[in-house]
Amino acid sequence: MVLSFDGKVALVTGAARGIGRAIALALSGKGAEVLLADILLEPLKELQAELAQAGSMARVYTMDITSVESVAKAFWSIERDVKRVDLLINNAGITRDGLLVRMRDEDWHAVLDTNLSGTYRVTRAVLKGMMKARYGRIVNIASVVAEMGNAGQTNYAASKAGIIGFTKSLAREVASRGITVNAIAPGYIETAMTEALDEKAKEHLKDMIPAGRLGSPEDVANAALFLLSEESSYITGQVLHVGGGLYM
Repeated sequence: MVLSFDGKVALVTGAARGIGRAIALALSGKGAEVLLADILLEPLKELQAELAQAGSMARVYTMDITSVESVAKAFWSIERDVKRVDLLINNAGITRDGLLVRMRDEDWHAVLDTNLSGTYRVTRAVLKGMMKARYGRIVNIASVVAEMGNAGQTNYAASKAGIIGFTKSLAREVASRGITVNAIAPGYIETAMTEALDEKAKEHLKDMIPAGRLGSPEDVANAALFLLSEESSYITGQVLHVGGGLYM
C-alpha cells in the first residue's frame, strides 16, 4: 500500500518538535503541503528550511491554541494563503505532572485548556470548510494514559480522555459529510520528556512494554499517515494505540 497526499493541505499543531515534527515530515514526504503551527516560531522555521531543502513546500504559522484570538489570527492567514485544510492533526499539548493532593489549580487548568480546549478551538476553525467540501481527515493525539491512568497525571489523563470522547462524538456528527475523526493513543515515545529520564527509569519503562522498547515519533507518524489517507475512509471514531502492547 503506497500512501499519497498529493494535492492535500495538512495542518499540524505542535509541529516544532517530537511527534508533531515527525508527522509533518512524513506528510511532506508523501506529497502534502504542510502547514506548521506552534507557539515556538524558531523551530518551525528550521523545519520549514529543512523541508525546503528537500524540495517540499511548507508554511509556518505561530499559534497559541489556548487563545481564541491567536487561533483566529492564524486561520485568517491560512485562509488567505491556502483557502482550505484537508487534513488536521491536533498534536499540540503539555504536561504539568503532580499528585492531585498537591496539584495547583493553575496546573490543572493549563493542561485542560491546552490539550482539550485547544483541540476544540482548532477543530472548530477547520470544520466548516471541511463540511462545505464534504471531505476531511482529523486525527487527534490522545495518550495511553487516557485509558490506563497514570499516578501523578490526573490532569493530563483527564485531558486526553476528554479528547477520546470528543473524537467519538465529533465522528458521529460529521461522518455523513465525508469527514473521518480518529485518535491515536501513543504509549511511551522517545521524546524530550523521556530523554530526561535516567537509564534505570528507561529500563523500567521498557520492562513494562511487551515489545521491549520505547516507541519513536516515526511510529506514531506512520499510524497517523494511515488514518489520514484515502485507504482509511471507512474508519472513524476509533482510537489506535501505538504503544508496543503497553495497554491491550
